[in-house]
Amino acid sequence: MQNLLEKIYLTNDLSNEEITYLLENITHEDREVLNNYALKTKQAYYGNKVYLRGLIEFSNICRQDCLYCGIRASNAKVKRYRLTPEEILGCCDQGYELGYRTFVLQSGEDLWYTEEILSSLIQEIKRRYPEVAITLSIGERRVGTYQRLFTAGADRFLMRHETASKELYEKLHPMMSFEERRTCLSSLKEIGYQVGAGFMVGLPGQTFADLAEDLRYLKELCPDMIGIGPFIPHSETPLGAEKGGTLKDTLVMVALARLLIPESLIPATTALGTLHPQGRELALKAGANVVMPIITPTSVRKQYALYENKICGDDHPEDCRYCIERRIQSAGFEVDLGRGDSWRFIEV
Repeated sequence: MQNLLEKIYLTNDLSNEEITYLLENITHEDREVLNNYALKTKQAYYGNKVYLRGLIEFSNICRQDCLYCGIRASNAKVKRYRLTPEEILGCCDQGYELGYRTFVLQSGEDLWYTEEILSSLIQEIKRRYPEVAITLSIGERRVGTYQRLFTAGADRFLMRHETASKELYEKLHPMMSFEERRTCLSSLKEIGYQVGAGFMVGLPGQTFADLAEDLRYLKELCPDMIGIGPFIPHSETPLGAEKGGTLKDTLVMVALARLLIPESLIPATTALGTLHPQGRELALKAGANVVMPIITPTSVRKQYALYENKICGDDHPEDCRYCIERRIQSAGFEVDLGRGDSWRFIEV
């Protein structure tokens, strides 16, 4: 095990079999070594900085029916909402005043927001704030749509691959295609976006071999951002009675992702903060270097419930902004409110 940990630290590579063995046999002491290596690797690329992004969850309407998601189309108990472009711009105005220089626009797959509406919105954000980065997380669209939104000024696109197991993917996503998901990610990279992928840890039926394949897929894709979070069951989904993923297992995957794809940006997710009071801080110590405080209006914030008991539901944007800054600093890190581009794009 020590040889494997040293190998991944020095070479940023392990085979599927080696990753699987590591996951099957890792001990508490091994995790401490792994986290230390991951933190050193993160510091080599990004120093002690933690980048803040302002997250705007602008619609909880979704055409898809993913088995684990609280805003899936079949969940009739969700109170649906859709922010207007003017309301989204209001969130950006407030976020800019709070110091954010990246806005993450996230929603369900809501086709009310056409190419025209999204392009105009992106252009207006860039007109008001030319120096900000715009990240989209809106799911699967046509390649032509991705191209138009990029031309309008979008900089980044987040789309988790969810799982690298075709069998598991198709079981969890009855209306979606495993191949189409990967095609979308490849197309986004070709267009020129800074691209984010990622997966959930602890999904029902997921094996250590599946998790190893997730990491190998990311190694091959080489995304600019990697989102890894625990599976947290939602009671109004088909997986509501299943056991959730653990903090411990998720932190191992965060650290391994940092070592395998060292130049990526990796968020300390809200889901980890939901699992454990210090979940985000522990992720930062395991190699994560991004936090995304929520600037969604409090009037609708609780309705964007991909999973239950999500933290910060009643907080105002200014509360989230200064609370997370204090937490990052108390964990020994430095807040960076700049664009926080991927290392590869900084190099360009």
